[in-house]
Amino acid sequence: MSKAPQVVSRLHHNAYVTEDMASMRQFYEDVIGFPLVATWCERAELFGKERTYMHCFFEVGGGECLAFFQFADPADAAEFGPELPTSPFRHIAMKVDQKTQDAIRDRLAAAGYTEPATYVLNHGYCYSLYATDPSGMIVEFTVDDANVEQINADQKAKAHSELKRWLAGDHSPNNEAYHR
Repeated sequence: MSKAPQVVSRLHHNAYVTEDMASMRQFYEDVIGFPLVATWCERAELFGKERTYMHCFFEVGGGECLAFFQFADPADAAEFGPELPTSPFRHIAMKVDQKTQDAIRDRLAAAGYTEPATYVLNHGYCYSLYATDPSGMIVEFTVDDANVEQINADQKAKAHSELKRWLAGDHSPNNEAYHR
């Protein structure tokens, strides 16, 4: 198998739809600490119809952003979201250091976000703080295990064989750290 050339220099943004940009701004900027760096107000022909919307960008670091659309027309909002499944498996995860994770946890608690809107989970390879934003999206803030480089190297070496094993029907766990 040949290695594909790296053509992406970084994530630019990951976008979602909201019906309440004010509460999203308060959550992401005031509570989480991601600064609002752009608000684009636009009117464009999209998917067969002229649509009016705003698009806000909250920087997560390094120029990478979480972005949210809010439509002026309720029919457009109904067509494009923001309904998200309530499954915790659908989420976005961001790497942080322990000090940052602790500060986010403290700000969430001070703003009244408690379980089940927030929770922590030790995955073995990382320790995660999960928070549910006002639109229902789950955001994960992870702190890598001290041995993450070795853990990642071990996983990379067996990634294809583990995938093959799973697809062949052997569903036994391979995350011993998580199952202690």
